[in-house]
Amino acid sequence: MLSRVTTIVFIGVILACGRWGERSRATDPAAFHAAVDSLLTDSEDAWNGGDLDGFLDWYKRDAETSFMGSSGPIYGWDTIRSRYAPRFEPGAARDSLRFEELATRPLAPWLGLAMARYVLFQGDSITSHGSFTLVLERTSEGWRIVHDHSSAAD
Repeated sequence: MLSRVTTIVFIGVILACGRWGERSRATDPAAFHAAVDSLLTDSEDAWNGGDLDGFLDWYKRDAETSFMGSSGPIYGWDTIRSRYAPRFEPGAARDSLRFEELATRPLAPWLGLAMARYVLFQGDSITSHGSFTLVLERTSEGWRIVHDHSSAAD
């Protein structure tokens, strides 16, 4: 009996080490920054082009993906999409978007943090602005947002 338990534990350790090995690839800070910068540029382009699904493409399509705003947390890609959808309906008013002051850092080989400012504007007039923090996870599709905390400036 002991040898069977030992074998099962040994196999579990091997499997766990294999998973850690997949996640243990070092993340180059400059490469992570470039990936997030590209992600945000794509998001700006999608927002400004009226492409809701393109804007949300960088959020992980998962029930645990979260967004924290002034009204509290919401969970799930579908719920986050529902939050933004009214701004993308035909004829809806949607200001232009740009991101500024991006700062990034890998937290682990499979996890990273990004902080920046968002600016909504019409022509030369800023209509809203604030800060946001993103937690990103390296997935098989590349880096994806798993948490977005956005706060409007006072």
